[in-house]
Amino acid sequence: MNRMTDFFKAAAQIVGDKGMTTDTDLIAPWLTDWRGVYTGKTLAMASPSSAEQLSALVKLCAQMNVPLVPQGGNSGMVGGATPDTSGTQLLLSMRKMNAIRRIVAEEQIAVCEAGVILQNLHEAAADAGMRFPLTLGGKGSATIGGLISTNAGGTQVLRHGTMRAQVLGLEAVLADGSIFNGLIPLKKDNRGFDLKQLFIGSEGTLGIVTAASLRLLPAIAERAVLWAGVSSIHAARQLLLHFQNHAGELLEGFEVIPAHCMDSLLSYLPDARAPLSGAHPWHCLIELVATNDHKINLNDSSVETLAAAADAGLLADAVIAANDTQAEAFWHLRDSIAAAERALGPAVQHDISVPVERMPDFVEMAADLIEKKFPGTKAVAFGHLGDGNVHFHVLAPARTDGDAWKATQAIEISGFVYDLVTQWSGSISAEHGIGQAKRNELTRLGDPVALDLIRRVKNALDPQGILNPGKLVPLAPPPRNP
Repeated sequence: MNRMTDFFKAAAQIVGDKGMTTDTDLIAPWLTDWRGVYTGKTLAMASPSSAEQLSALVKLCAQMNVPLVPQGGNSGMVGGATPDTSGTQLLLSMRKMNAIRRIVAEEQIAVCEAGVILQNLHEAAADAGMRFPLTLGGKGSATIGGLISTNAGGTQVLRHGTMRAQVLGLEAVLADGSIFNGLIPLKKDNRGFDLKQLFIGSEGTLGIVTAASLRLLPAIAERAVLWAGVSSIHAARQLLLHFQNHAGELLEGFEVIPAHCMDSLLSYLPDARAPLSGAHPWHCLIELVATNDHKINLNDSSVETLAAAADAGLLADAVIAANDTQAEAFWHLRDSIAAAERALGPAVQHDISVPVERMPDFVEMAADLIEKKFPGTKAVAFGHLGDGNVHFHVLAPARTDGDAWKATQAIEISGFVYDLVTQWSGSISAEHGIGQAKRNELTRLGDPVALDLIRRVKNALDPQGILNPGKLVPLAPPPRNP
């Protein structure tokens, strides 16, 4: 028997015949990333159903030097869960590990496996009278393991923080197959490093997350979802500050949507209706929530806060959703922006952040510079203004050959955007990760000391380099001349 035959036989004994497949029809949907930018090849697809199975499989891969590419819902934005084109990597599907092990409402904790879909966790928490305070447009496919591995953000970061803030404990399989068991959350624990933090945001390059203990919150008793039209992104920022001052901890989300995106949405969604009459340069989607602990009337508070904003000249028009159906319709508009923009034609997307107070200036400056430097393009920014993170898309000129444009000018545009972001003390990846899409730019623009630390940690925990190779970890610097 040759080496690969031995490997397949041993792997099948670990995960079972149904846990190991080379069927091209079954594997094909998982070889291309969500954006359709990267397509790879794989030896096979393995689907372990427990941490113990995964541990044994990783030990086998380490022994036979077979690289692994972990994958959750395959909804990532940077090609971080797509194998390369060599056909030598094993695609590791975590989707069978999808048990919600327990929810303890009294302790406000959920313990679930990596393959649990975010929406399923939301529903299970709701059944227990609780909620999980992180959501995003891809909640129907994104998995807990993927969200942890990329330190995902979403629309509630303003109040509750990123995925890192929701993880109380973690279980992960290391590159040698050993299992790190840190699931039990302790309020105080000073036994050295907080090791779970190594795996959050590491994109499967240091270990493979198998389960997590997550923070839950009491269920929402009331919500108010508002839509406001404003004159500029600077006006949107002033409206944000107004709501922060008047609504305080009730403010859960604050999203900005430019007129260009609004027009795209109305063309793309067949049943979509504009929340406001008339045209507005920018739109703000605002959500306030209250639990039973809040002794207020949320609707009255929302009306008063909006009225005060109108009296101060901070908005041109606004509406409060009359019911949950209308509230969800507002959010559906926001969640559909990426698809609506993609339907317009080729574009290059950037997930960036700069200091919150500088974002309006950055958006106006960057859009103007790009449209002048690259004639015919259209720069649009939308998203989480409250935490300094916007999705900055640059659309190709009309009637452009998409493939040719993405291989040439789009690369130049991205480099230009990332240069600007770095000059403004920002981040080239606010919530989507680095993956393979931004690895070269991280290497080019990152702080040399920080990049070196990342490489050292990677080499220490995965000396063979078998965990998600080619992702996140910056390239080594060229050797110095003697």
